[in-house]
Amino acid sequence: MPQSQRDVRNRIASVRNIQKITRAMEMVAAARLRRAEQRITALRPYANAIARMTRKAAQASGAGTATLPLLAERDPCERVAVLLVTGDRGLAGAFNSQVLRAGLRTAEEHRSLGRSVSFYASGRRGVSSLAFRGTEPEGAYVGFSDRPSFSDARRIAQDLIVAYSDRAVDLVEIVYNRYVSPLVQEVRREVLLPVAAAAVLDQAPGGLREEEHQQDGRPTPVDYEPDPAVILARLVPDYVEVSVFRSLLESTASEHGARMTAMRNASENAGELIGDLTLQMNRARQAEITQEILEVVAGAEGL
Repeated sequence: MPQSQRDVRNRIASVRNIQKITRAMEMVAAARLRRAEQRITALRPYANAIARMTRKAAQASGAGTATLPLLAERDPCERVAVLLVTGDRGLAGAFNSQVLRAGLRTAEEHRSLGRSVSFYASGRRGVSSLAFRGTEPEGAYVGFSDRPSFSDARRIAQDLIVAYSDRAVDLVEIVYNRYVSPLVQEVRREVLLPVAAAAVLDQAPGGLREEEHQQDGRPTPVDYEPDPAVILARLVPDYVEVSVFRSLLESTASEHGARMTAMRNASENAGELIGDLTLQMNRARQAEITQEILEVVAGAEGL
């Protein structure tokens, strides 16, 4: 049924209102993205440095690493915890859904090996999606995805460390979006615990620079005081906390970038729709004018 000019005019007004909202959300996301980029840019060198220090201390301690529960790998591995890092809000394209899909694929892989899987979720979208699927997360952390603090990361890390130390889980993995650019967010899946299975002991996440070398090419010697094993015992929990904090900041920057891109696309689509509706309204107006002219001509001929 053809729409009247009034109906089309009302649709144009509605789409324009939506376009104003999406443009405002795009500008808000762009402003938040700049702050999030500054935070993750400032943290990455520190995260790389503490991972490098942990690796050096582990190499120096040698057999001493076997005494640290957070370093020891469990065999057999029967219980796995998966931490999903999502956002508290939607309207960010595939930002949340791609993390959820990757997390569910990870769970299926472990279940196919006969392992039980429990979920921890950061962000309301992850918590609600798991609940919708009938899976209640062991840990739910919400309300800070726009601007996570280190205390938030420490709370999550401590829960995971306690679960691993108490042998409630034998392996902890984390799935999150790594920020590359406003247009590109890369889903990452990393082992968090045990640290011996994580990338820190060979090559840390995100690609670490190699250790500093002397002018003759030999590695710079490091003296440890006290024993390297004691330093390693203090470094490992810090490494886990910083790794969780880094994933939260990466996810925050990715969320703002994805939302900015999604709202920009929505605004552009709204503009195209307004153009199509305007053309449709003009055609309807032209058809009405033509019909009126025909009626006048027909009336004149009848007289």
